[in-house]
Amino acid sequence: MELNPVFARRLYLCWLISHSERPNVPKLMELTGWPRRTLQDVLKALPGLGVELQFVQQGVRNNDGYYQLESWGPLNKSWVHQHHQTLLDAIA
Repeated sequence: MELNPVFARRLYLCWLISHSERPNVPKLMELTGWPRRTLQDVLKALPGLGVELQFVQQGVRNNDGYYQLESWGPLNKSWVHQHHQTLLDAIA
């Protein structure tokens, strides 16, 4: 199965957010090895896929908090969970 790396990156990030405890940009950078700007671009693109993502504010600073997946939209959550390694391989 050949996947578009850009699309695979978006799906993989959804999987990471749903499987990480309090995923914020620094933590996602650590888990993926991606630069901050790449992560921010992918996060910004998720609503365009129909994914509902919420930033849960915690702390005093404006960016203290974490991301939470509210809805997978039209994406098949089960397929993404089952194929997360395939997605990772497509973007490596």
